[in-house]
Amino acid sequence: MPDDESPVTSLSDLVRRPAAAAPWEEADNIPWHEPGFSERMLREHLSRDDDAASRRFDTIDAHVEWIHNELLMGESAKVLDLGCGPGLYSSRLAQRGHECVGIDYSPASIAHAEAQARAEKLSCQYRHEDIRDADYGGGFRLAMLIYGELNVFRPEHAQAILRKANRALVEGGLLLLESHTQAAIRSMGKRGRRWYTLERGVFADRPHLCLKEHSWHRKSSAATIRYYVIDVATGDVRQYGQSMQAYSDDEYRSLLERCGFEDVRFHPSLTGAEAESKSDLIAIVARKPAARR
Repeated sequence: MPDDESPVTSLSDLVRRPAAAAPWEEADNIPWHEPGFSERMLREHLSRDDDAASRRFDTIDAHVEWIHNELLMGESAKVLDLGCGPGLYSSRLAQRGHECVGIDYSPASIAHAEAQARAEKLSCQYRHEDIRDADYGGGFRLAMLIYGELNVFRPEHAQAILRKANRALVEGGLLLLESHTQAAIRSMGKRGRRWYTLERGVFADRPHLCLKEHSWHRKSSAATIRYYVIDVATGDVRQYGQSMQAYSDDEYRSLLERCGFEDVRFHPSLTGAEAESKSDLIAIVARKPAARR
């Protein structure tokens, strides 16, 4: 948040809140790394009630089958899972004979993934790090960043992540992105305002009201979402925010080529086929070229 603006902490602050700031200047403080938030987010990941944090297990199983058969050709490979969460994809890939490295900023998710790997003796290594700063290592045949994670990063950070992923791959290795369409993020930014109440959720374990405020920034082609979380018992307000960068197909292709990839291909989903219901996400596969001799 800019130095000249104070966070919203009371109902009077909320009434007098400023207009939405530029993307990432204000809306970039979801506390993924905080233990309490991390535990609550893990609960959402493991919930089978909806697809809000992670997909239902049958959907993940179908995605993993496509990755295993179509991208890795059914052969054992070393896989890098960026933003791995609680290891829902890495664990399934390891069960199919792959060696996986997962990196995520959430301590609770990493702890859950590590416990599962130990219990099932899976070939998975998990690291609690920010993928913007982490050293990925090398020797991977596949690097993946799915469920729209690329879009939450500033463009310069997204480019740095993709360049590091390229360096981590062997020659001919593949990058798998699952990213939001440009239309989806534009629509997200134009949803206006809404509110809802919860007995408990990712922002609090106490009854609270959440006001969401969406903004579309046409010049930067990005959406911002503000969350104002109001404690029912005290009236205290906490402010959170998130920004999402939109890219057209041509911009995705150009970004990947600038980061050293070639043979960029678009798929309608992580099964390679049209989803039964329209999705806001697409799958993009790109290849690291062989070194010129």
